[in-house]
Amino acid sequence: MPGTSGPWDTGREWSRGERALTAAKLMLGWVALLWLLEVADVVSGHALDRFGIVPREPSELVDVVPASFIHFGFAHVAANSVPLLVLGFLAALGGIRRFLAVCALVIVADGIGVWLISPSGTNTAGASGLIFGLFGFLLVTGFVERRPLGVLVGLLVGAIWGSAILAGLAPTQSGVSWQGHLVGLVAGVAAAFVFRRRAALRAGGEL
Repeated sequence: MPGTSGPWDTGREWSRGERALTAAKLMLGWVALLWLLEVADVVSGHALDRFGIVPREPSELVDVVPASFIHFGFAHVAANSVPLLVLGFLAALGGIRRFLAVCALVIVADGIGVWLISPSGTNTAGASGLIFGLFGFLLVTGFVERRPLGVLVGLLVGAIWGSAILAGLAPTQSGVSWQGHLVGLVAGVAAAFVFRRRAALRAGGEL
């Protein structure tokens, strides 16, 4: 978008290469953190699993945010790494500040949703709620902002991950929090409206 600030909104325009490099570094660091936390979890005898969300226990509300960074085994974190890396990178290309705001909204809304509607006695953790949120955000943000490139990205994301997303919403899968997936998806779509670019609101404005 000509004349706008870059991903950190520092007041100068960033090149596409700078945007891409910043987004890539952020997401590589994010995924690396998830793996480091899982290593620490295994070394500690899975002590970090207690940061998952147990529904409707008031004391568990403090775990709403940490739960999205904790996984139940290396297979779990591996399954989330690639979609988080790719979808996060695409979302972060639009600006780091907005990306972090979207992630914060999705993580908090998803955690509270899990706390409210997941089955009693379960323990839910993992980045999949955020992944579903980023999918929803990318899917609709181009349409919300009336940006042709954003629409194209949304269509590509839907074509590549749409079937996996639909499968993740099925309530028949054992050991999978379809509730967290659903709330994350809805939160991501909502974030596309909440954090839409101002230029998209100007009548007849073009991005």
